Amino acid sequence: MGRLLFFLIFVKPLLFLVVGVNVFGRQHLLGQKQFILVANHNSHLDTLALMNLFPLSQLHRIHPVAASDYFLKNRLLAWFSQTFLNILPIARSQFTRQSNPLTHMGEVLSRGESLILFPEGTRGQPEAMAPFQTGIAHLIKKYPQVPVIPVYLKGMGRSLPKGETLLLPLFCDILIGPAQFFSGTKEEIVHQVQSAVEQLQNA
Repeated sequence: MGRLLFFLIFVKPLLFLVVGVNVFGRQHLLGQKQFILVANHNSHLDTLALMNLFPLSQLHRIHPVAASDYFLKNRLLAWFSQTFLNILPIARSQFTRQSNPLTHMGEVLSRGESLILFPEGTRGQPEAMAPFQTGIAHLIKKYPQVPVIPVYLKGMGRSLPKGETLLLPLFCDILIGPAQFFSGTKEEIVHQVQSAVEQLQNA
C-alpha cells in the first residue's frame, strides 16, 4: 500500500506537473506480462519515470536493478529504495557465488516477474550514452524467452543530473520501442540491445 500511495501522491504529480514527462510508444507495453526493460541512465529520475509507466497494480512484479553499494549504504536509504521502489540490489564488484548479479536477476525472471536494467552500469552525462556492459547479454542468453523492451530517456539528465539535488522543471521524453528478442554471441547481443535503444534517440 505504501508503494502505491507513494507513486499516486508523489511520483505522478512530480513527473507530469513539475518535470513535464511525455511518453511515446506506450502501446508497446500493452499485454507484456514479463519483460526485461533496458534504458539509458542519466538521472535518479529514470527509475521513477520507468516504474511510472506501468499500472500501480503491477509494480510489485517489477524490479529495477540497482547497485547495492549505493542503495543499501545506510538503513534509511535501503528501507526507502526497497519499500517504495522495489529495487533488486546487486553487487558491482567482488562477486561471490552468493552475490552474483546474474543469479539474483535470474531468480526474479524465474518467478515470472520483470526487471528494469540500465546496461551502462551507472548514471552518465546528460544526453550521452556509455557503452553497454556485457551483463545484459549473459542474462538474455540464459532467458531468451523473455522479451526485451528498449527505452530511451531524453532530458532526465538535464532535469536532475548526476551529482545535483536541485530539480529543474524541463520537458522530458520517454520513447518506448517494441519488445524484441536477441540472439548471437555476447558481443552481438550487446550491440543489438544498445542499437535498439540508440535508434529511439532520434525517433
